[in-house]
Amino acid sequence: MAPIVVTLGLVSLLTDVSSESVAAILPLYLTATVGLSTVAYGFVDGIYQGVSSLVRVVGGFAADRGGHPKWVALAGYLISCVSRFVLLLATGLGAISAVIAADRIGKGLRTAPRDAMIAAASPPDQLGRAFGVHRTLDTIGAVLGPLVAFSLLWWIPDGFHAVLLVSFGFAVLGVALLGLLVSDRETRVREHATREPFHWRALADPRLTRLLVVAGGLALLTVGDGFVYLALLDRGGFATHWFPLMYVGTNIAYLALAVPLGRLADRVGRARVVVGGHVALAAAYLVVAAPMTTTTSTLAALALLGTFYAATDGVVAALAGGIVDPGARASGIAAAQSTVAVARMASSAGFGILWFALGPATALVVVATVLGAALPAAHFALRGLDRPLLTGATP
Repeated sequence: MAPIVVTLGLVSLLTDVSSESVAAILPLYLTATVGLSTVAYGFVDGIYQGVSSLVRVVGGFAADRGGHPKWVALAGYLISCVSRFVLLLATGLGAISAVIAADRIGKGLRTAPRDAMIAAASPPDQLGRAFGVHRTLDTIGAVLGPLVAFSLLWWIPDGFHAVLLVSFGFAVLGVALLGLLVSDRETRVREHATREPFHWRALADPRLTRLLVVAGGLALLTVGDGFVYLALLDRGGFATHWFPLMYVGTNIAYLALAVPLGRLADRVGRARVVVGGHVALAAAYLVVAAPMTTTTSTLAALALLGTFYAATDGVVAALAGGIVDPGARASGIAAAQSTVAVARMASSAGFGILWFALGPATALVVVATVLGAALPAAHFALRGLDRPLLTGATP
């Protein structure tokens, strides 16, 4: 395993402690404290998920065109870090929303260059494992973030500013680690030594187009986690102050499965694992809607959501990175991530309306049914995308 993969994983770990300590309370805060309806929350959640997509292709293009992915990624991490500090001073929904949007822009700018550095540092037949290791470290931060928020609020009544201050501290550590320990010369030389100059036509590969269509279509049927957790809370059975820990449960499952499913994807095919992850997602929706005890449905839903993310997040990036030419790798990964993010933005807005019209349980059953019906077609469309990897050839 290349050292840069581990270093970037630690950067993501620190950054996720920062971001997830804030994000874990947003759904409950916006609906219970601010008083937004589920329709309004759906639009806010869509903006939260989709803003980063607006700049992901820009980040990927800048990394490919300039040949300095480290500095593009560092700029994204720095924007998010600054937003943490400004969030300490922001008051009112409009100001807070603007700061959160800035944080998402930073995330969108850094994601593709970071993933391109991981792909460039890893042998083609170990991309799934490399992304699994990175996502494991990333998810450790995603587990610790809600725990940090929960602990601070438990010990300090109304300690929201304490959460924000600690969040800013972790963001500073992440920026410092990337700036000091990741060599721009190493990533630039490794990427440029064998690559062709960047051309937009490199993204016209029909295999990438097929991946974008399928990934976007499935993302339209992906309900935001906040809605799933609110649906579980709507069933009753636990106090609202435990709400942030639902994120911990999902991330623990993700943490346990990221590397095993990454390795499985390298062996049996990344496309198959991606489709299997969506099977787990449909099952999670049905579990939340089923007449089960609150404890059973909660634990099962969180485990299935974690399985979905472990089977799709890094694996989709590895699949896109293996399809396109090395000179357009960051842009190819960004295209896949942007397509998924935009589709999920539309999905969140649509599901908020569906929840309002049908209620949470019926709305989840409808989405799970449509998703299940779409999976055979998705499996057929993705067949063969990573076949060269299964035979040991370089993509």
